[in-house]
Amino acid sequence: MLADQFFLIAHEDRNGRSRLHSRATSLGLAAGLMGELILLGRVRIFDGELSVVSRDPPGDPLAHNVLDLLIAQPQHRDVRVWLAYLAQEASEKVGERLLRAGAVETVVRRRLMSSQTLYMPMNADQRNAAAWARVRLANLLVRQGELDIEDRMLAGLMFATGLTRYVLWDLPVHRPGLEYLHIVVNSLPADLRELIEHTQTSVGSVLSAGRR
Repeated sequence: MLADQFFLIAHEDRNGRSRLHSRATSLGLAAGLMGELILLGRVRIFDGELSVVSRDPPGDPLAHNVLDLLIAQPQHRDVRVWLAYLAQEASEKVGERLLRAGAVETVVRRRLMSSQTLYMPMNADQRNAAAWARVRLANLLVRQGELDIEDRMLAGLMFATGLTRYVLWDLPVHRPGLEYLHIVVNSLPADLRELIEHTQTSVGSVLSAGRR
């Protein structure tokens, strides 16, 4: 699913560390979860506000849980508020979904006063699948073919969070993909494009605050 693919691209397949500032990754995952519900026809975004348009439970348990949260809090409609809220646990929740799917395993790293749980591809098949997520998206953009809506949204999340330099990293080879990326993002439906814009703004705010 959308957030799963973003997770695999946003993390190093060898050590499980985020390629980005952790808050940027979390916001991208939160946007991925919201994007899944838009793609499933459960929510819409217009003028900075999110609305539930269908209460039909999605088949995926995590998507179902996120939809239930949105339904339970109808007074909160600001997209950026929801991005910030979902980002608090997005890495853990998407990591657990990938764990259930057999795409990663948990690795606990102990520190002096705490521990950290990482969701990492551990065997060769898992690592190949994780590495392929990044290569596949780069190939799609460089070839400038027609991308389905999920891949266009994934490219948008890459752009909004700053992952572009890790996916399209080889300028001589990837230049056509960089040129095509803006066309792909602009081709998204209005509510998905708005979600990308709010994600980019939220990530920018987080990074700016961190530099003060």
